[in-house]
Amino acid sequence: QVQLVESGGGLVQPGGPLRLSCAASGFPFSSYAMSWYRQAPEKERELVARITSTGGSTNYADSMKGRITISRDNAKNTVYLQMNSLRAEDTAVYYCKASRVLWRQEYEYWGQGTQVTVSS
Repeated sequence: QVQLVESGGGLVQPGGPLRLSCAASGFPFSSYAMSWYRQAPEKERELVARITSTGGSTNYADSMKGRITISRDNAKNTVYLQMNSLRAEDTAVYYCKASRVLWRQEYEYWGQGTQVTVSS
C-alpha cells in the first residue's frame, strides 16, 4: 500500500522557519522524483520544489527561491522541505508528490497534505 505522510506543518510567525517531512512507503522511493506543492485557499495548487530520484538536481518556484531547500534521504524514504523567512502569503496546505515515468507510463502518488499557517 502506497503511503506518503507529510508532517511538520503548523503555525509559525512571519520570518520564522519550518521544516516539513514526507515519509514514503509502499513503492521504490529511490526511483521516484519527489516534489512539494502547495495550495492556498481559492488558489490553484502550485509546484514549490522538486528533487530528482538521486537528489542530484533540484528546482524551485520563483516565489520561494532562496528561502527554501528540498532534500531527501533515500535510506529513510523521506523528503524534506526546509522553509525560512516565511511570509503570510506562504500560508497554504503543503503536499508531497512522488512521480516517475516508466516505459512511457506515468506514475504519481500524493500525500494528504499538511497545513502551514504564517501569522503573528
